[in-house]
Amino acid sequence: MQADLAADELAGGDPALALGQRLETCYRHIHATAMADVPICNPALGVAATGFRTYGGRAFGIVTTPWFMNLVASDLPDGTPSAPTGTGMTVRIGLPAGEVDFIAGELDGFGRVDSCSLFSPVFEFVSMEAALETADEAVRAFFDPAALEPPPPPPAAVNRRDLLRGSFGKREEVSE
Repeated sequence: MQADLAADELAGGDPALALGQRLETCYRHIHATAMADVPICNPALGVAATGFRTYGGRAFGIVTTPWFMNLVASDLPDGTPSAPTGTGMTVRIGLPAGEVDFIAGELDGFGRVDSCSLFSPVFEFVSMEAALETADEAVRAFFDPAALEPPPPPPAAVNRRDLLRGSFGKREEVSE
């Protein structure tokens, strides 16, 4: 309870940020205990919660550890609980950038955490700074509805024959 209050104070009262900070604390403990000296860990990385926000009544953000980078979803403490599901089951969640598959899980001392693996293991990151930049961009992309918009059509192909005859400009005028 004391850790929950401290996380809430650090988050400035934002429940999603506080939840992200609680997750960060849980994973720091896991890193220091169960994952200590495990070869899958990237020694250049630490633990961080990035971009936590409220969406659809749940908290979403990126958790980076020395062994994974996941987009996670968790119920807010005072929110409506998500539909029950078995640990290890796939849960599809609609985000602004589209449907995303998460794996339902339970974290000791925390509760339900649904995770979508982005990187595992995380050896491609040479520094925590590089990992956090990637996490920032990833969380932005998941919550950017523009990510669903189709790309603009390619420009009209230049046909050398039309260009030499002077009809390329006329064709361009007609299409406008």
